[in-house]
Parts: sequence; C-alpha cells; structure tokens
Amino acid sequence: MQKRVLVVDDDREMVELIELFLNNAGYETLAAFSGESALEQAFQQKPDLILLDIMMPNVDGWEVFRRVKNDPQGGKIPIVFLTARTQNIDRMIGLSVMKASGYLTKPFSKKELLDEVERVLQEESPG
Repeated sequence: MQKRVLVVDDDREMVELIELFLNNAGYETLAAFSGESALEQAFQQKPDLILLDIMMPNVDGWEVFRRVKNDPQGGKIPIVFLTARTQNIDRMIGLSVMKASGYLTKPFSKKELLDEVERVLQEESPG
C-alpha cells in the first residue's frame, strides 16, 4: 500500500519540490500551507508521516506538533521537522524534548529527504 505523507510549509515552492521528490519515489502526498490546514489534514486524512516546517505564521510547527501528538489518534503519526532552524538548541528541542521522529534542516538534498522518510516509515511501521 502506498504511504501517504503530509508536507507542511508556508513556502509553496518548497512544498511542490518535496512533493515532486516524494511522488517520484512512489509516495502519495498531501499539502498544507499553514498550521491550521496541517491540523485539519492530519486529523481528517491520517497520513503515515508528516513533514513539518517550524517557522510558519499564526500556528507554527511547534504548536502543530503539540496538538497532533496530544490527540489520541494523531499521536501515533510520526513527525519529521523540516526547517531552516539549524541551531543545535532547536534540533535538541525537536528531537529530545518534543520527541520528533526526525529533524532535517534546509537546504537538504533529495537523497537526504528520501532517506529520512524511508527510515522513519520503517521504524514506525509495525513488524
């Protein structure tokens, strides 16, 4: 069965690029360009993975992460932060404090993205 990935970023070109990489690798993608839209899609569509930008207006990625993870069903969805925030403190908060499944910094290569998506989906899938 094709894995579904929700790509969340307020930069439409970034979302389109990520979707192109993922679609060509055989993944189904969903797109959200705001935190509000990300929450709506996460709860309605139940993706297998969320790639989540941190810096977005209104509802940022930290808040989207918190709300999804606090939901009884959404809490099972693995989330990888995909961000321009490159400082070690941000990475530590994302991985150690919030317990994200991954943390990729922009710019990233197609290979880095696909390797991270594959790693997380393999770790999170039962069996």
